Amino acid sequence: MNPRHSRVRLAAPCVLALVLLAGGLAAQTASDKIPATGGDILITPITHASVQIEHAGKVIQVDPWGQGDYSKAKAADLVLLTDNHPDHLDLKALAAIRKPGAPVVAPAAAATGIEGVVVMANGETRTVAGVSIDAMAAYNLTRGPAAGQLFHTKGRGNGYVLTLGGKRIYLSGDTECTPEMKALKNIDAAFVSMNLPYTMPTSEAAECARAFRPRILYPYHYRGQNLDELVAALKGEPIEVRRLNWYPGM
Repeated sequence: MNPRHSRVRLAAPCVLALVLLAGGLAAQTASDKIPATGGDILITPITHASVQIEHAGKVIQVDPWGQGDYSKAKAADLVLLTDNHPDHLDLKALAAIRKPGAPVVAPAAAATGIEGVVVMANGETRTVAGVSIDAMAAYNLTRGPAAGQLFHTKGRGNGYVLTLGGKRIYLSGDTECTPEMKALKNIDAAFVSMNLPYTMPTSEAAECARAFRPRILYPYHYRGQNLDELVAALKGEPIEVRRLNWYPGM
């Protein structure tokens, strides 16, 4: 069997055709679709950890950041923030993409100065704007700027599991391969961060994916990483790797 047609494969194009480059497939630059009850879930990469998720007329913006191209983005009915670092918490970008009065879900560390924010802690579940949201732990186990320090401490940042159209969508936030991620169940699509030194390399991301087995894996927040290594590490697993283009022009 052609490995590009196995379960670990690149996504089929939804709007634009994939382009052959140097004997391989380029990352998809358009939106991707996940079939769900009430209509497809539409995934549009913006940049790094920023993503637009649409379902049944509702728009969710995750970690809006001014370095992304929002010229074709849609105004948010709900915004999710995962951390207080500037690539996740950009108040100017947030104000520009948020509908008036739209709720913003954030951990306490990223909630300061945001009107109408809904603060969620690790392990908490709420329904916000009609979306069921589980706040997940997102943190470093070993990596940090100096001995005894971590880039992301436990309890400061959130990952999220959203339930949309009967599908469970996981957004990891900035994290290493934690026990909480490994323990996830019934995840239909997972956005997993992988970049060094701040989160984890592709090998650890693959290790975590093998543990909780999402049906679809979207690498994101992966600047500087070789995603071919991720695909190779998951060969033979019942996980479909979909590579979207989070870094246009690079």
